[in-house]
Amino acid sequence: MSLDPMVLLAILVMATMNYLMRAAGFWVMAHVPLTRRTQRMLEALPGAIVAATVLPIIVRSGPAAGIAVAAAAAAMATTGSSFLGVAIGVATAAAVRALGIAG
Repeated sequence: MSLDPMVLLAILVMATMNYLMRAAGFWVMAHVPLTRRTQRMLEALPGAIVAATVLPIIVRSGPAAGIAVAAAAAAMATTGSSFLGVAIGVATAAAVRALGIAG
């Protein structure tokens, strides 16, 4: 099996663009004064990204996903372990769906 040159080119272009976007972010932030307001915004950013990723999934997947996310968040807040939170969230979603509690 040979690799199509166009596929290789597409992979290289995507990798290059990914690198440039990340590098540009570091370069831009090196020129932004780090005021208290900017620090607060940067500290809130991970939570906003998680919410923007998780909420559409909950809306599409129904109550089982919402219950699983709540269980995962509670586990993470209680234990401080992201890994344990994800494991509990997955187990909760499986249990809720297996029991037919929520679609």
